[in-house]
Amino acid sequence: MPEGAHVTSVEAIDAFRASLLVYTTKARPVLEEACDEVSRTRQWLESDRRIHWEHQVRRRLRDLEQAQQTLFSAGLSNLREATAAEKAAVQRARRALADAEAKLKLVKRWHLEFDHRVEPLLKQLEHLRTVLAHLMPKAAAFLALTLKSLDAYTGVPTPAADPPPPPASEEPDAAPDTAGAGAAPPARAPDPSPDGGGP
Repeated sequence: MPEGAHVTSVEAIDAFRASLLVYTTKARPVLEEACDEVSRTRQWLESDRRIHWEHQVRRRLRDLEQAQQTLFSAGLSNLREATAAEKAAVQRARRALADAEAKLKLVKRWHLEFDHRVEPLLKQLEHLRTVLAHLMPKAAAFLALTLKSLDAYTGVPTPAADPPPPPASEEPDAAPDTAGAGAAPPARAPDPSPDGGGP
């Protein structure tokens, strides 16, 4: 025979259900924000940063070409020699271009490694999001049904113990002999007259 449920506190079940709902309500927005942050970071690497540094490489390359052209023109001129400022401008343009190229290379490497590093963690987030979106509401509904069943159970009056059965019927005793049946008959009064004759 299966054992009955051992419930010591219906209030504890109700409090646990309330805490479960509060946790679900608070955790879902945080989890959604984390998943959105992953998407935003991927988009930032793929589009924003890559496009930015590609543009910087092109612009700084033009700056370097312009500085080199200025320095070259000064060298061809018979009127003056290239100044120190013009030479320094070429060096600055080269360093700026090298910096932009390094940043672009780094962004491309991050883009290649991002999914490899993030995908295992993202799967855990997706699993937890599924739990919060589907399993938690089912658990809360189950607890609500359990509380309803317990409430209905506690509202049923406990059946009283069955009364003891009446004793087995016996044959009734014979009616009492009101005439003194079974008792010795009373003695007859003696005849006062002598035998055979009167006075």
